[in-house]
Amino acid sequence: MSGEGSIGAGRDITHTAVGASSRVEHTQVDNRIANTTVGGDVFQTGRDLTINTTHNHPPPPAEPDRRPVRVGAVPPLASAFQPRPGLREEIDRARERNATVVLTQVLSGGGGVGKSQLAAAYADRANTEGVDVVVWVNAAETAQIIAAYAAAARRVGVPGADGQDAESDAGAFLEWLAVTGRSWLVVLDDLTDLEGAGPWWPRPPAGANGRVLATTRRRDALVTGNGRAVVSIGTYTTAEALAYLEERLSAADAARLLDDRADALIEALGLLPLALAHAAAYMINEDVDCTAYLRLFTGRASRLESLLPPGADTDGYGRQVTASLLLALDAADHREPAGLATPAIRLAAHLDPAGHPDTLWTTRAVTRYLTTHRTPRTSDAAPVTTGQARAALRLLHHYALITHHTHDTPRAIRLHALTARAARETTPDHDTPATVRAAADALRAVWPEHEHTARDLTTVLRANTDTLAGLADDHLWHPGGHPVLFTAGNSLLRAGLFHTAVTHWQHLTADAERLLGGDHPSTLAARGNLAVSYWRAGRTAEAIRIEERVAADCEHVLGGDHPDTLTARTNLAASYRQAGRTAEAIRIEEQVLPDRERILGEDHPDTLTARGNLAVSYARAGRTAEAIRIGERVAADRERLLGHDHPDTLMARANLAASYGRAGRTAEAVVLEERVLADRERLVGEDHPDTLMARGNLAVSYARAGRTAEAIRIGERVAADRERLVGHDHPDTLMARANLAVSYRQAGRTDDAVDLLRSVAEGRARVLGPVHPDTVVSRAGLATVLTWRGRALLPGDTAGAWRDAAEAVGAVGPYLSDDPATYGPVLAEAYRLAAAVLDTDGQPEAAADFRSRAHQAAATAPPHQFGHDAGGRSR
Repeated sequence: MSGEGSIGAGRDITHTAVGASSRVEHTQVDNRIANTTVGGDVFQTGRDLTINTTHNHPPPPAEPDRRPVRVGAVPPLASAFQPRPGLREEIDRARERNATVVLTQVLSGGGGVGKSQLAAAYADRANTEGVDVVVWVNAAETAQIIAAYAAAARRVGVPGADGQDAESDAGAFLEWLAVTGRSWLVVLDDLTDLEGAGPWWPRPPAGANGRVLATTRRRDALVTGNGRAVVSIGTYTTAEALAYLEERLSAADAARLLDDRADALIEALGLLPLALAHAAAYMINEDVDCTAYLRLFTGRASRLESLLPPGADTDGYGRQVTASLLLALDAADHREPAGLATPAIRLAAHLDPAGHPDTLWTTRAVTRYLTTHRTPRTSDAAPVTTGQARAALRLLHHYALITHHTHDTPRAIRLHALTARAARETTPDHDTPATVRAAADALRAVWPEHEHTARDLTTVLRANTDTLAGLADDHLWHPGGHPVLFTAGNSLLRAGLFHTAVTHWQHLTADAERLLGGDHPSTLAARGNLAVSYWRAGRTAEAIRIEERVAADCEHVLGGDHPDTLTARTNLAASYRQAGRTAEAIRIEEQVLPDRERILGEDHPDTLTARGNLAVSYARAGRTAEAIRIGERVAADRERLLGHDHPDTLMARANLAASYGRAGRTAEAVVLEERVLADRERLVGEDHPDTLMARGNLAVSYARAGRTAEAIRIGERVAADRERLVGHDHPDTLMARANLAVSYRQAGRTDDAVDLLRSVAEGRARVLGPVHPDTVVSRAGLATVLTWRGRALLPGDTAGAWRDAAEAVGAVGPYLSDDPATYGPVLAEAYRLAAAVLDTDGQPEAAADFRSRAHQAAATAPPHQFGHDAGGRSR
């Protein structure tokens, strides 16, 4: 690194003795960081504390001069300084826990969180309260501490401090602090070299009259001990950040710049005091409001050095934001394992600031990257081990550049978003592609094979992949699309996040087409997965349009036997089935299954999927016996090969249960569906689409078994959950409401059934089309229930019965030619109801006309059974 964050030639002094008049032997080590503000504040106070009698101090020296002594320049408080009462309370509580000793509090935090400002506030208060001796030390170097102590000794008039030897004078000052009766405050700001500074901590005073306050970024073991209590200093709260911005802009007569995007801006700035100070100054200087500045700040072309420039440092922080955030990085790079801190933080900076798992740092992708990018680079460097990679993380943690939680959590490693941005912007352009691909390789390496057993980890990995993809430009597309992009998209589908999956695959497909061309295998795969996401989101027509193209392109580019070609045809068949084109689905699936068996074998997962798909289509076509025979084989094979808890095993059981229900084997269906539902809830949660499917299927089977009250209770929950999670018009929502209508009708709640079926019929016609089988079923069901209700109204309410007959005729009559086998018998019943109404009203001739129409409309096929739920889709 260079500039304000670079390493300077300083001195690190290790002492063997400290005394008022003794000479101190020492060694000098080059270990200084120039212009450092190191996180963490040490606060040591003895006010209102009892005297610790275990210390044997010599009697206080004569103190002829009682005038207040001030050594060092206390930084002025920033404009719109926020007192942060929550932190003050935490400091006070820490002091109470250490009441019999001088309390040293270490306020540890990263750059720009306001540690020095808090220390300055304490120094100001000490001045106001008339504390006798206040010493402010810029403690980045041990030599600076010694020099400040020596100056203080001469100012106070410590006996033996003659100005001839700085270390002797400093040692005398420490002895004087321990025995004096005067009140004092020593502030060690930017304490960097904790090892070298160890002998120069003030010792406990004879009375309750002294305190030490230090700020440091370091948060390793050396920060604690010897009566020091650690208080972590983080960013502003949202309220504090907003208050700062309001006060800062108002004081500059620029309150007009505070618009309705202020909350979004302070979040984008990560609530970091330093960043807020620079941003406010920029806004004032350039007359830019929050909305405009936020647009600039989040723009990919903008850099921190221009948006938070050194020239905006009106509050005297002393450095530009990027330099401050990465100030301790050079020091970390010089600690063992040397040279790994910089590449480590650059890699972490391309992941989600909210956290990623530390198991990622055990992967070969990471250790190989650290080996080739350690600073300085050497061609003969030994390979970095996983232990060294973890040690690099701990170094970054100790210097407050990241936060590393050592307990098992998917978000074990976090870093501030601005620290991450600073690290990325200081990464050389030629290093970025390798950094991006190493992060992607590592994410793919730790992705769990069975996501349902590691849901939290999978969610975090998806978030990290999304962050990486947004930062990677085009580096993940050479030579082809990186596998982690596809893994994350398929994970969204498995998690039931269908609308999010649509967005993911739309972006991925567009990138693939732009960078690789329309016929590249990665492009075909992305386009096929986009179609699957459309299918799962209920957008069947769009899915079919894409899948027909993908299937043809795959066969042309890859050949008929390529696995991707077979997958494309499988997906097309599933969409045909959802669209009601069951015969076309069966034709494709009967071709795919033998191809899978021939190429992959009987037990390959893709072969089992093909077999399960065919069973579902057979069931949909009414070929129930064949569906059961195949479904039983698939369920047994899934359990044997994958285990009883695998999602594919549960899907196979759900499909088999649905076939049992269609075959009238209701008791067997209920047993299977109760088991599947319990397993779904346990493994993927209450709101997962597969859980809702299982719950809906069980409700249907309860209704078939005559357990109507249970069917209604479950069905109402499923319908509400479907609408909440996937929307009012999603095919699965419409199916759930149709099933509930059946249960309402069975319970005698005919009016409720009619209302539901009206909305379902309208929704299906709008979403699926007028001739879709589910639309046909809904119209037939509505007409049937209207006819039942109309007959129940006779003879007392002929007008109501006539209205029901007319609505039933209107529900199916205009569509008789679309499906005469289904609509004919239903229409005939509606005409017979009309005839019965006319007979009751004494109009026999008109009644005879309607009976004639009923005869003409009657069909040989029985009425279609409506409202059943397809038992889960295998794909």
